[in-house]
Amino acid sequence: MNVLVSKCLLGCKCRYDGDDNKIKEINQIRKNNPSLNFIGICPEVEGGMEIPRKPCEIKNKKVINEDGVDKTLFFKKGAEISKKKALKNNVKVALLKAKSPSCGKDYIYDGSFSKKLIKGDGITCQALKECGIIIFNEKEIDEFSSYIIGNFS
Repeated sequence: MNVLVSKCLLGCKCRYDGDDNKIKEINQIRKNNPSLNFIGICPEVEGGMEIPRKPCEIKNKKVINEDGVDKTLFFKKGAEISKKKALKNNVKVALLKAKSPSCGKDYIYDGSFSKKLIKGDGITCQALKECGIIIFNEKEIDEFSSYIIGNFS
């Protein structure tokens, strides 16, 4: 089974600051579920943004960087690429980076660059949800693992 996974969670140094968000549980999930095929995505990079880059947040339905520059088109392009990749590979579930303006699920930063969270989804998360893809984030790794075991093993 194909699963979309934020590349930063897989250890790719593609975060805005050039670091990663690797989660140790991912290797155990792979080992326990050999039929899983993780397809890495970084919508921001695939949408044309560089590494490193200024942090971005969503404000008034636009993605802006900390200097106030509108980066929405990069995020929309990355979301479209991720969506196409998901549909092409018959993806039913994704594990995405929490709070990200691309991948965030349920909560994202409010656009003030003060670390304040608001209810909402990142641009890619929204696009994938519209396709019926089940989304988890790394804070839901146990739920993700249980879902995988219960539905695809």
